[in-house]
Amino acid sequence: MRVKNTSQIVLVCLLTLLSSLEPLLAQTSNRQSFSLEEAVQFATRENINVQSSRLDAVSADARIKEVKSVALPQVNIGSQLTYNAIIQRFILPAGGLGGPGSGTAASGTQPESGAVQAIPFGVNFQGNVQATVNQLLYDASYKVGLKAASTLRELSQKNITASKINVAEQVTKAYYNVLVSEERIKLLDYNIGRLDTLLKETQAMNRQGFVEKIDVDRLEVQSNNLKAERQNVQNLVGLSYGLLKFQMGLNQSDEIVLTDKIKEADLDELERSVAFTPIADYAQRIEFSALQSQIELADLDYQNIGKQYFPKALLSATYGHNNGRNNVGDFFTTKWFNSAAFNLQFQVPVFDGFQKRYAAQQKKIALQKAQLGGDLLKKSIDLQVKQAQVAIQNNLQTLRTQKRNLDLAQEILRVTRIKYKEGVGSNIEVLNAETSSREAQTNYFASLLDFMLAKVDLDKANGKLYAGN
Repeated sequence: MRVKNTSQIVLVCLLTLLSSLEPLLAQTSNRQSFSLEEAVQFATRENINVQSSRLDAVSADARIKEVKSVALPQVNIGSQLTYNAIIQRFILPAGGLGGPGSGTAASGTQPESGAVQAIPFGVNFQGNVQATVNQLLYDASYKVGLKAASTLRELSQKNITASKINVAEQVTKAYYNVLVSEERIKLLDYNIGRLDTLLKETQAMNRQGFVEKIDVDRLEVQSNNLKAERQNVQNLVGLSYGLLKFQMGLNQSDEIVLTDKIKEADLDELERSVAFTPIADYAQRIEFSALQSQIELADLDYQNIGKQYFPKALLSATYGHNNGRNNVGDFFTTKWFNSAAFNLQFQVPVFDGFQKRYAAQQKKIALQKAQLGGDLLKKSIDLQVKQAQVAIQNNLQTLRTQKRNLDLAQEILRVTRIKYKEGVGSNIEVLNAETSSREAQTNYFASLLDFMLAKVDLDKANGKLYAGN
């Protein structure tokens, strides 16, 4: 009875300890599960390249506000204190402002010929404080700048989308690579287990004298090779996970679990999932849309040069106070004198040494190059679509062949094992069948991965890879 009570007490203590450790274990485990769609959505938020493109969009918005602020009043307040260390003197004739003889006739004397007098004009200290307001009334290039700023905003948003599409492509390919590698691990584990069973059976038969020791050695060598291959594939799986984390914007220390799995491939269904378009739809490609915005920007830059030949009107107003004294202290005890002025200014460009003319030539060339880039991009998209279609057709055919080879290799292995157990087959035949089966499995999954990656390339070429925001 005492032993039973002691067992119960120990069990209660263990349960209490586990319940207290459960929150700590949950906190230290940073495991996240992702389907392919969830991984892509996560990456389009956290990937460094996407974040960088978002910062470019924020910078573009600031540039737009900068352009708009040109039409707002520009207010400046300034002050100045001047110390005249040596006061400038004005040179006057010796007779003063009245000319020769002025002020000297009463004395009956005449000034010497060429005599002058130097009169200081000014004070030791001068100061002023003024506020100036400038307002742009009319500038033909301003409206062009506003339109260019709006186009720049559109371009920045398209660049974000382009960055997301590239990330979606990289994450999808890395995700598929991990799935295929994990399937290879499962098959290797299955093959190792099957070969170990055969090895034990052969060892038992050897002890009974039905098979030779060399048959056991051959199977053991095969088992060791399989285990070494599994370790290599396991290392590649770890590397594939690391690449996927990098593309998603995760830390290498984060643990992730992929919820999507590779199912038995239905080749007919895979073929139906492939969409072939005879003519590429350029509007579906974000690169083409972004290039159209760049062409529009180049055209606006060219138009802006022509608008600079138009007159410009500006209005300014100035209000201030000034004072001048021989002593600095008098600035605070004497009266300051105010002043105000309004200025309406028209600027009409007449001749600038052909600067705008040559600038317009450069802008026009930039526009023509952008238009040529559009033609080149169309041809490039056509080629990409064609290449992707041919690649996926070839991969689909290869996948069909490898699937057939896999089925045949598994059937050959099954029959060979039966013959060996019944004593009508040799150990070498079993080993050869095992090797052929593994090669068929490896080739099948390699062709399946190639097909999945080719499907990603085709979707990207058709502009259908990523449709998120």
